[in-house]
Amino acid sequence: MSKNALKILSLICFVICVLLWLPNVLLEVASPFWLLTFIIGPVGLVFGLLGKHYLLAVLNLIMTFSFFLFMYVGYYFLDLSLAMGEIIAYLY
Repeated sequence: MSKNALKILSLICFVICVLLWLPNVLLEVASPFWLLTFIIGPVGLVFGLLGKHYLLAVLNLIMTFSFFLFMYVGYYFLDLSLAMGEIIAYLY
């Protein structure tokens, strides 16, 4: 395969991973399709590395671990909102 074809395949994998998260993040619909990011992300990572397009490889790596990133951000803001609620309750 040519490097250009590998880059395009890596980009397609990245876009698919992003689209798989849209129902959960934007529409707040519990969709199990985000689990496919654990399969498609590494495939896109390999395509990016073989095509020597390291930005796409890193983006696919991020999408592979996106569940853990979303969990961290979600719990961080939840903890922050709980702390702010305690501060406001203390002030009143």
